[in-house]
Amino acid sequence: MHNLDFSSWHSLLATAIGLSLITLIGVGIRLLVMVVVQQRRERMNRQINERLRTLIAAYRTLGGSFTGDLAVDPRHRRELRVMENGDMQASVRPDEGTDTAGSDRARRIRDAVEAALSDIILLGTEEHVRLADHAARELVTGQRVHTHDLVVSLRDFIRKALDLEPIPSDLSLPMQGPARAQASGNRGKEEGKKEGAGGNAGGGGGGMQAGGDMAVTGENHIDGHGNISQH
Repeated sequence: MHNLDFSSWHSLLATAIGLSLITLIGVGIRLLVMVVVQQRRERMNRQINERLRTLIAAYRTLGGSFTGDLAVDPRHRRELRVMENGDMQASVRPDEGTDTAGSDRARRIRDAVEAALSDIILLGTEEHVRLADHAARELVTGQRVHTHDLVVSLRDFIRKALDLEPIPSDLSLPMQGPARAQASGNRGKEEGKKEGAGGNAGGGGGGMQAGGDMAVTGENHIDGHGNISQH
């Protein structure tokens, strides 16, 4: 304040302009810092929300069942057919034949669990990654896998991230396992039957038309001089 000059209108105007510039620069720097902090906070919130959404989906996949077979069967379709047929021929193709409803359900559960483990390895904590890695290695070696420990770890992390109270210690929750995959439904089967029926009808129509052409062709007669006559 001692350096400010109010002796004349010219110096007073220069002082006011200087103070205005200093104020504008300070406000601009403050706004810039606020915008940068706000953008960083929004980016972190999006990352946290996406991480929680993915882990919640993985929790539902890995721990959506309380009853039935709670283990993941790592066997593939070819292995199941080999066990059913009792032979080990290498010429068996994995896309031939039909599986039972149980084996198809096990295949869908295994695929869903593998996708959930991949998401957990990508976005989970260190504890989640270790448990998911252990489960994935057991699947690779062909062992039946229980995901209850990983489900408990995910449940505790999600409740803590959402500021929810922990599960009461006096509760004894049953063991959780992979959710049962939903079947594709009868609609696809009915459409397949309709398409098959349409194909058979088309084949029958083509056969009838071909038979008619053969009948017409059979009426032509070739005489001894090579002339063709139609009867």
